[in-house]
Amino acid sequence: MADLTLKTAIGNYPHVMALKDGTVVPKGFEFEHVSVEPIIAAFRRMVRNAGFDISEMAISTYLCARDWGKQFTAIPVFPVRAWQHGGVAFNAKSGIETPKDLNGKRVGVRAYTVTSGLWARGILQEEYGVDLDSITWVVNDEEHVAEYQLPANVEVAAGKDLAKMLADGEIDAAIGAGRSESPDVKPLIPNAQQAAFDYYQKKGVFPINHTVVIQNRHLQEHPELAAQVFDAFKQAKEPYLRRLADGTASVEEQNGVKDRQIVGKDPVPYGVEANRAALEAVIRFNLDQKIIRQAPRVEDIFAPGTVEP
Repeated sequence: MADLTLKTAIGNYPHVMALKDGTVVPKGFEFEHVSVEPIIAAFRRMVRNAGFDISEMAISTYLCARDWGKQFTAIPVFPVRAWQHGGVAFNAKSGIETPKDLNGKRVGVRAYTVTSGLWARGILQEEYGVDLDSITWVVNDEEHVAEYQLPANVEVAAGKDLAKMLADGEIDAAIGAGRSESPDVKPLIPNAQQAAFDYYQKKGVFPINHTVVIQNRHLQEHPELAAQVFDAFKQAKEPYLRRLADGTASVEEQNGVKDRQIVGKDPVPYGVEANRAALEAVIRFNLDQKIIRQAPRVEDIFAPGTVEP
């Protein structure tokens, strides 16, 4: 085990940099950090080619991959989370005025299983009464899990620009289309940040975007590995939390300061219990939106030794 070096793809976040710069030395193994920019490019490589020993991965991609028997397992480390209410835009000429007006419309999203799209759809359904099945979802990219079969109400517009499609009225609305200079393109949910904070206060859900997965062959050969990787990530987060608390956070860490004011002293909590509401929601949304075929228990999606008793 002492000679175990694990090829690892993780983004350059303030709460993991202590692993990358050697401040935190993991017990029993070494990381071989591989630069992948943007980090989402690592997800497909991991899913399709087992390209890394340890990889960051969108949580919806992970659940879909797990549903299709891919041979890696997550630990309850969540490097990226994001408030999701502000990601939906619409074309004012479409006749849309409220979220429920999305019913029967054409809505773009980069890929159907992309996690930001999953969260936005789930919130639109549960909080605003949107009928997701009535919508034609228009995707312009491949799903990470090649075996996944798109639902019947998903249309593929490979390689097209969602922002341009939205401005041109080819689609009525979009999730995550990016900035548009068109005066016709407007945010769907007014005061989106406050709406997201209200959602957190009501549901206890700060949406999780990414987790971390480890190849099963390593977990089988080294049963203690999952807990050791988990502990390394927890230790690496401590200097970041201290900076948030003592006022020495850098400019790039200021979002963590703001989130801390809403969710408490740790804006990137790890572990199952601290994240149960978000994990139950992400599993439910994946099942409801036909991304997974069966809903696992929260505890079962994480490696043994990383779930609190």
